[in-house]
Amino acid sequence: MILACHNITKSFGERVIVRQGSFHIEEREKAALVGVNGAGKTTMLKMIIGEEPADGGEVTLAKGKTLGYLAQHQNLLPGGTVYGELRSARADIFEMEQRIRAIEIELKSLSGAELEARLETYNRLQSEYEAKNGYACESEITGVLKGLGFQEEDFSKKTDTLSGGQKTRVALGRLLLTSPDILLLDEPTNHLDLNSIAWLENYLTGYPGAVFIVSHDRYFLNRVVTKVVEIENGEVRMYQGNYKDYSVKKQQIRDARLKEYFNQQREIRHQQAVIDKLKSFNREKSIRRAESREKMLEKIKPVEKPADAAPEMHFKLEPSCVSGNDVLTVEHLSKQYDGRALFHDVSFEIRRGEHVAIIGDNGTGKTTLLKILNQAASADSGSFTLGAKVKIGYYDQEHHVLHDDKTIFDEISDAYPSLGNTRIRNTLAAFQFTGDEVFQEIRSLSGGEKGRVSLAKLMLSEANFLILDEPTNHLDIASKEILEEALNNYSGTLLYVSHDRYFINSTASRILELTNQTFVNYIGNYDYYLEKKETLTKAFSTVPSPASPGQPKPADAGLSMDSTGTASASGSKLSWQEQKEQQAKERKRRNELRKTEEEIGRLEERNAQIDHEMTLEEVYSNSVRCQELASEHAENQKRLEELYEIWEDLAE
Repeated sequence: MILACHNITKSFGERVIVRQGSFHIEEREKAALVGVNGAGKTTMLKMIIGEEPADGGEVTLAKGKTLGYLAQHQNLLPGGTVYGELRSARADIFEMEQRIRAIEIELKSLSGAELEARLETYNRLQSEYEAKNGYACESEITGVLKGLGFQEEDFSKKTDTLSGGQKTRVALGRLLLTSPDILLLDEPTNHLDLNSIAWLENYLTGYPGAVFIVSHDRYFLNRVVTKVVEIENGEVRMYQGNYKDYSVKKQQIRDARLKEYFNQQREIRHQQAVIDKLKSFNREKSIRRAESREKMLEKIKPVEKPADAAPEMHFKLEPSCVSGNDVLTVEHLSKQYDGRALFHDVSFEIRRGEHVAIIGDNGTGKTTLLKILNQAASADSGSFTLGAKVKIGYYDQEHHVLHDDKTIFDEISDAYPSLGNTRIRNTLAAFQFTGDEVFQEIRSLSGGEKGRVSLAKLMLSEANFLILDEPTNHLDIASKEILEEALNNYSGTLLYVSHDRYFINSTASRILELTNQTFVNYIGNYDYYLEKKETLTKAFSTVPSPASPGQPKPADAGLSMDSTGTASASGSKLSWQEQKEQQAKERKRRNELRKTEEEIGRLEERNAQIDHEMTLEEVYSNSVRCQELASEHAENQKRLEELYEIWEDLAE
């Protein structure tokens, strides 16, 4: 065991963060710390490193072990460079190298015993230098920087000029290179693009030390961690497995505890009814029996009812009208920024009902494209056309659509003046703003709170074409799942940029990857994209650029170009009709899956009711009724077995 927290207690005023919480991390273990926003995850990390004092309990780090911490916000030393910051993490190796070089110069002028002594020192330093992998140190620094999304031209940049996200990436790289025995990482995937997140997953999976991660990235947690520590309502619990395992086990435990609680309450009510009835007989024998039962009742250890889950936002996205079939047509669009081409001569179409995710490395122009479509920025050349009756709803990750000087209530009422006070308050309550909270100024809100206000405005817009820029940023996992459900039930058209692979996998039916200044089209979700990317990218690398029309066409390697010039991941050229048929099949599959799940739920619930009825005296004493219920239960079970098979086929 490398780290142990025993009976940790922490409160801020009347707000309890954690109450006698205990957990431990083993050597080399990869663990996650999860909980809703405000549960106390960052506070827990700060207590572990000693930055925040605990009110009670003990934090123990194994003797001789080192600890490294990545906070969400970084203050790098002024005047340094990107490369220099990471180089400082291996200062001992570079200092050792200088000593070795200095001794090599000295050796030329030494002899006798003095030469032997310096040779001994030289050999010892050489062995230590090799053991610490000194010869590969420079290449390791370069590998970490490139893995985190920095190009070689970025290495010499002054850290003073970096954005907050870039500073966090530099700090993460420096921390990884210091190789502490346990890494504490607070939201390490924020500000990373998909390639950098994948690189970090591989790095942490193979990391020789322990890792303790706070993250809302479910895909990342599923691939990296083998233990989950949860903070909920001040309680700390440990679960073995990745995030998916935790989610299943948590629900199973809650269901079991709730069932145990209700069973006990039912038994207590039953016993109390028997006691009352016995007493009502007003006979000495009956009263003694009632008193005996009362003593038994007093000895029952009450089962505590599981605490209610934290309040969740809840909303539905409903378009006010149906758009035309052609929602968006982009033709020959180009954009440069600071003299660098973001994308060039791109063309694509989006049809009604499609859910399209745009992915790509940081800085490729994804957000810029969304701003152009929302007329918040202009293209250098090309054009786009919106279809008939298209009404855009825009979600901006920087929340520029919000006004810092307004209250939450005014933000909604000014945007939708026809809404009454009750409707506005009900809407805000659905997004967890109640009472006087609605009069907070926008400037005082956290990123997650601003995100909820933006989502509230989006819901009220009743738009039929949603354009979303990183909608899951700052949302906790529960809120992400609610947003996913709302978008999957949305009947309009969806175009969004996201780095959240779990979110993309759950909500996208098509992916546009922005790479090499153009778009590669994948008809499917994120898992499909991963499956096809390697083959497609290899074939796409031979496609002539728009500026070189005279070059020969590539051989068919599973790649096609659609009529708009967008590369497609289909095996042959897909017409609009073929794409439509594919998407119709997918919608049908999802619909059948939903109906199957609903029927399974109904039958399982009915069988549970039958099981309960069979325990009732008026039923089990009636042989005819028992036979009827037993037959119904058997028929339901037979149908359930069939439905389980159907569900498995549809899910695959």
